Amino acid sequence: MTPKTPSTGRAAADPAVLYEDLDRELASTRRVLERFPDGKGDWRPHEKSRPLGELAGHIAGIPALGAMILETDELDRSGRPAPSSFGTAAELLARYDANVAKLRAALAQLKVDGLNRTWTMRMGDRVLVQDTKRGLLRVMVLSHMVHHRAQLGVYYRLLNVPVPSVYGPTADEPR
Repeated sequence: MTPKTPSTGRAAADPAVLYEDLDRELASTRRVLERFPDGKGDWRPHEKSRPLGELAGHIAGIPALGAMILETDELDRSGRPAPSSFGTAAELLARYDANVAKLRAALAQLKVDGLNRTWTMRMGDRVLVQDTKRGLLRVMVLSHMVHHRAQLGVYYRLLNVPVPSVYGPTADEPR
C-alpha cells in the first residue's frame, strides 16, 4: 500500500512513493532529448515513421499527459490538435522541462486514494483506454516514454548522433 502523510492523506511529494524509477526515467529522457540535432526535425528513417521533431515532441509531451491523468478523470481526443514538432534542442528541452514541472506539481497535490480512481481516454463516444490512474501512470507515462525514447535512440544512431547511456554503456558512451 502507498504510504500517506499523516495530516493530509496525500502521497509524499517524493515521486518514489509511486514508482521508485520515475526520477531516473525522467532524467534519462532529458539526457536523450539533449542530443536532439538542431535542424533535423523533418528527418525520418522511413516513410511510415514519424519525423524526428514530431517523435521528440511527443516524448516531451508525455509528462504533461501524466499530470492530466492525475488531475482529471477523462480526456476526449476528438479535438486533438496537430502534433507538435521541434527544430532545436533548446525548444524541445524547454517544453519537456515545463511538462515535467506540471507532472511534479500534480504529484505534489496527489491524494493517495485518487490513484485507484478510473481514468478514461475517449474519442467522442468510443473509449480508447480506461484503467486506474495508478496503472495508466505506469503504462501511458513511464513505459510509453521509455518506448519512444528507444525509438529516438535508433533515429540518433542512423543520423550519427551520439546515443547517451541510459541503462548501461552505448557505443558512444562505453563508460
